[in-house]
Amino acid sequence: MSYQTLALTFTDGIAEIRFSRPDLLNRFDMPAHVEFAAALEEVANRVPEARVLVLSAEGRAFSAGGDFDEMLEAHASRTVRADMVKYAKAVFNGVVDLHIPVVSAIQGAAIGLGATIATLSDIVVAARSAKIADTHVNVGLVAGDGGIISWSQSIGVNRAKRYLLTGDIITGEQAYQWGLVTELVDTPEEAAPRARELAARIAAMPSAGINGTKRAFARITSLLASQVLAVGLEYEMEAMTSPDLLQTIEKLRAR
Repeated sequence: MSYQTLALTFTDGIAEIRFSRPDLLNRFDMPAHVEFAAALEEVANRVPEARVLVLSAEGRAFSAGGDFDEMLEAHASRTVRADMVKYAKAVFNGVVDLHIPVVSAIQGAAIGLGATIATLSDIVVAARSAKIADTHVNVGLVAGDGGIISWSQSIGVNRAKRYLLTGDIITGEQAYQWGLVTELVDTPEEAAPRARELAARIAAMPSAGINGTKRAFARITSLLASQVLAVGLEYEMEAMTSPDLLQTIEKLRAR
C-alpha cells in the first residue's frame, strides 16, 4: 500500500510507522485513521519477520489529535460518525492486539488520540519537554477513543480522572515521574533514536518469550476495553451531535 500520511519501513526485524505530515502537526483526520489502521495490519501480516514496532513522527508534534473540520462533518452526518467509531476501534485494537511489542517515541506534542496511541504502546519514550494531554473535554467531546483505558492503566484511575476531566497538559518529565512515560530523554531529537535502540534490543531476543509476554499484558488492556471502549465511543458520538461542539470549535478558532 502507498501511504500519504505516514511512512512504513522494515529494517532488521524492526517495523517503524512514522507519521509524516509535520505541516498538519500529524493530526488524526480520517485519511490518517485509515492509513494507520492499514499500516498496523501490514505490520501484523509481516510477523514473525517484524519483531517489534516503533511509532515515531516528523516535525514538532507526535500528533496534535483530531481535526476540527472533520468534527463539524461528524456533527452533521451519522455516516461520518459511524466511520469514526469503526476506525477508532481499528486503531485501538491494531495497537493492543499486535503480537509484537510497540515502542513509541514522543518528541513533541501528543494530544488527544495522539496521546492515546502513544500511551497504549508497551514502551513509551518521551522528551522532557514533550507536551502530553487528552483534550477531548476542551472541545466538548468525551474522551472515548481509548485514553480512559491507557491513562488509567498507567497512572491510576484518580489521576487519570484529574487530567481527562480538565484536558490539562503535562510534560514528558511529569509523565515519566507518574508512569505514563517509561523512558525519558533530554531532547526531542533523542526520542526516536532511543526508541529504535530499545526496539533493536528487543528484536535481538528470542521472540516466543517476548511476544507471549506482550500478548499476556494485552489481555489486561483488552479486558478493560471490553467494558469501556464501545460505550466511551458511543458517548463521544452523542457529544459530537451537541450544539456545544459548534460553539466550542468557533471559540477555539477565534483565539
